[in-house]
Amino acid sequence: MKYIIKVMMILCVSVMVSQVALAHNSGERRQDNRQEARYDHRDVKHRAIPHRGHKVIVAPRHRSFRNIVIIRPHGHAYIGYGHYHTDNDAWKWLTFTAITLKLLDNLNEQAQREHEAAQITATNAKVGEKIDWHTKDSSGYVMTTKEGTNSAGLTCREFQQQIIVGGKTESAYGTACLQADGSWKMT
Repeated sequence: MKYIIKVMMILCVSVMVSQVALAHNSGERRQDNRQEARYDHRDVKHRAIPHRGHKVIVAPRHRSFRNIVIIRPHGHAYIGYGHYHTDNDAWKWLTFTAITLKLLDNLNEQAQREHEAAQITATNAKVGEKIDWHTKDSSGYVMTTKEGTNSAGLTCREFQQQIIVGGKTESAYGTACLQADGSWKMT
């Protein structure tokens, strides 16, 4: 059986080579350009939106990365978390998107990332230590209120966060546990 397959493969290759040779020898002028590099000569410099060297990637509001569900019902939907601009860099903290506040709709992306960076810092801060953040139009804090272990022996922390935008204040609480791989998971 193996011998028959080898013979058939050799025949197929020889037929393909002979067809190419016939095409070149028969005076046919058509060319097979499928493997040639094609260049797009359009001038896109003037139509491109300037983004300071970053590609614009539209992120869905509900998605998953490494089996972590990422939900951004409020605020800007973007890839990454805090000052980490890719999901691959930020995967340890992506679960914190579940602790959400309606006031995130009133923040710009920079303020939202500052808030998320404060959440990341709070994962290593002492219990009761406020991690403050401030931007031109908004401010807030994240604080670890409790720390302990769950029944599986994982370290868990309860977080309190508050955002102030335009005189409006909103608070939220959430508990997350540190997994063996270094990521956090909401409970």
